[in-house]
Amino acid sequence: MATRSLWRTRTKLAVAATALCGGWAAATVSTSDDPATALKLCTAVPLRLVRDSVTAASIAFDYEYSLFGLPEGSSERAQVKHEVHLRSARKLQELCFRNGGIYIKLGQHIGQLEYLVPQEYVQIMRESMLNKCPVSSYDQVCEVFKKELGETPDQVFEEFDPVPIASASLAQVHVAHTHDGQKVAVKVQHTHMTDTAAADHATVELIVNTLHKFFPSFDYRWLLDEMRESLPKELDFLLEAKNSEKVMENFRKLSPYIANYIYSPRVHWNLSTSKLLTMEFMDGAQVNDVKTIRKLGIQPHEVARLVSQAFAEMIFKHGFVHCDPHAANLLVRPLPSGRKSILGKKEPQLVLLDHGLYKELDFSTRFNYAALWKGLIFADANAIKENSVKLGAGEDLYALFAGILTMRPWNRVIDPAVDHLVIQGTEGDRSELQMYASEYFPQISELLRRLPRVILLMLKTNDCLRTVNNSLVQGSSPETFLIIGKVSSKAVIEAKMSQNKSFLNYFSIWLEEIYLEARLFSIQIFMWLLQFRKALSL
Repeated sequence: MATRSLWRTRTKLAVAATALCGGWAAATVSTSDDPATALKLCTAVPLRLVRDSVTAASIAFDYEYSLFGLPEGSSERAQVKHEVHLRSARKLQELCFRNGGIYIKLGQHIGQLEYLVPQEYVQIMRESMLNKCPVSSYDQVCEVFKKELGETPDQVFEEFDPVPIASASLAQVHVAHTHDGQKVAVKVQHTHMTDTAAADHATVELIVNTLHKFFPSFDYRWLLDEMRESLPKELDFLLEAKNSEKVMENFRKLSPYIANYIYSPRVHWNLSTSKLLTMEFMDGAQVNDVKTIRKLGIQPHEVARLVSQAFAEMIFKHGFVHCDPHAANLLVRPLPSGRKSILGKKEPQLVLLDHGLYKELDFSTRFNYAALWKGLIFADANAIKENSVKLGAGEDLYALFAGILTMRPWNRVIDPAVDHLVIQGTEGDRSELQMYASEYFPQISELLRRLPRVILLMLKTNDCLRTVNNSLVQGSSPETFLIIGKVSSKAVIEAKMSQNKSFLNYFSIWLEEIYLEARLFSIQIFMWLLQFRKALSL
């Protein structure tokens, strides 16, 4: 009886939402300055809403019906819940692919939320959302070329492969050769994105607001603000091209010691518009393709170190951060100079792709975020609390914020032992965090609502980097936290020196720097001992 009642309630919600959207659609068409475009929008929104509502109702019913009567904590309930998680994740996956566009980006984001969703969802989204996106037809590609450059691809280029080598949520990439013989990668925006982006945003806004009205603890309205701000930027490929040049300029000016190890494809400005982006073609291995990386003569742990160093520099020193560093956007190739390490292995170069989503951190945010990570590395509970509060977590949720950043339980975060973060997390830690995710879902939602949008993107970036690191070194890397500790500590010291240039301040900061270097060196020694012990056991 209870499940039938639930089903009726979900169905009523779906029907009411669809009717509401239909009324909104009619009003939008009648008042729009561009009725044709408005009609496209208003026919797309109800269709997406029906799909969303049916999927949501189906998932909710599956959970309630399948778990009904099974005692909490029983092995039978755990097995059934695992199966429901898998079924529901596949339903959500299918919904993302059918709706396309923004929904695929949302699916990619779900694949990084280890602290919020069951592992089954994370695994299925990660396996499918990066490399299996819908593809635009060649006719649609030609349509974009004619609108943007006035000619077809075959006229613009000497050669143009009509079959894309990659397709993402907003665009796809084709290989071409210019008339002077250069091999290039051409990023072509999906033809439907301009219209469906607005439709997707309208649909997600309606669903999120409706869910919050009926279930106040489910408050993801912050997502609407982020989509509203970031999507137009991601759809402007000229802005993406400017970002790609700016990030390289930052490395040359602010981090010259690793600038040669970071690369961004050169832009062909005369063949680029807001919906077409022509770049130098890059050969390399995806950053999570460990087998190919080894074939290139590169050590995966060297790649993990370079990724950590590059993004720590961007976050804590440059304040201009690539916020979509998933595996498909990071390539690895041997350093073009041919330089090798002491052990005779080729040194890696990290190639940054897809520069559509960047975030700038102002001085205060960058300083507080660096100070927070410094506190996390050195298990300084007071610094963790102080800087978490400054960043918006509040005095009641700072411990939760620290746990999400490190993927460690609070007792591990503040453990004074030198290895509190540098050793690999256990399955027990993962189970404990998954328990927190289900038990403290309202608190996590509240934390995400409170945090500034720029910090939410730092969380997303952090999640992507953790996934990349885990694929390279099969678990947590000691050097990752050591690098973060070094760069964040140096950024804090430099910020303090810029704020107060008195001799006394310089002296106190100098003493602090010596102390921090000594602690970091002790962690380095511990890491070497761990590696030596591991080598002896092999």
